[in-house]
Amino acid sequence: MKSFSIIILIFMMNFEGNSQQFYSKKEPFAHTFSIVARDTVTGEMGVAVQSHWFSVGSLVAWGEAGVGVVATQSFINPSFGPRGLSLLKNGLTPQMAVKSLLELDEGREVRQLAILDAQGNVAAYTGENCIEMAGHIVGDNFSVQANLMEKNTVWPAMAEAFKNSEGNLAERLLIALEAAQKEGGDIRGKQSAAILVVKAKSTNSWEDKVVDLRVEDNENPLKEMRRLLTIHTAYEYMNKGDLAVETGNNKLAKEYYMKAQQLNPDNLEMKYWYAVTLTNNGELTEAKQIFKQIFKQNNKWRILIPRLLKAKLLVVSEKQLAEILNL
Repeated sequence: MKSFSIIILIFMMNFEGNSQQFYSKKEPFAHTFSIVARDTVTGEMGVAVQSHWFSVGSLVAWGEAGVGVVATQSFINPSFGPRGLSLLKNGLTPQMAVKSLLELDEGREVRQLAILDAQGNVAAYTGENCIEMAGHIVGDNFSVQANLMEKNTVWPAMAEAFKNSEGNLAERLLIALEAAQKEGGDIRGKQSAAILVVKAKSTNSWEDKVVDLRVEDNENPLKEMRRLLTIHTAYEYMNKGDLAVETGNNKLAKEYYMKAQQLNPDNLEMKYWYAVTLTNNGELTEAKQIFKQIFKQNNKWRILIPRLLKAKLLVVSEKQLAEILNL
């Protein structure tokens, strides 16, 4: 009965998406390189991409926590993203999903597609008419794919870089993209990039995305993505610090705020909340040195100080308050 239901589902999806199944010159390009991968420790799944095309992430990268990720590129069929995820949710393997999506697609020979599920199973396809250099490599819990590359060594370089990389999944995905660019990348150049990482299991829809970053238009999108990913990590530490403050653990908050500053040392707000935490920990002397530097650069942070008292985010005596405000 289940097999019959899946067959009906595939038929209905192909029928409903029929208007997008036929190759047309109006379809968006995404001649590009990408990777889909799963972290075998955390179970997180991700997709990352760079291209010489505006806002490539909005077209190529798709993912859903607890389900899988999809990269659809070359002459894109954007419906492959949501439809591929739907097929996975309904019990198809990535291999079956790729086959069913391409079966009735008359543009299949100019498509490139990779699908990975929550168990790390992965399938990929490169159409015969994708512009050279084009190809893909399916590995353990990952797949790399590329088309319109300067050299046919681009996607093998991505595969090796990912296999030998360390860190969280977003970091490893970016390392793979950087390896591709170092090998020559897209023969036309570079313009946009994206990284999407989702959780192994869905909890709350607003918490299911671990990383969702895009560089829409930049002369060096991977350099900008590296900057954004660093800032993203810093703010993750800030969020953890805020949570520690909520639970009254100012010592732990101090640690997290310090880690955030180390990653983003020029951010005044990170310095500010670190100084607030120091003050609440009784380390006013060190805090005042930081406050003084901050107020010198932007006096509005001084104006904010009394407001923190009412919100009970800053606990000081009247004397200590005066010392801070008179810096």
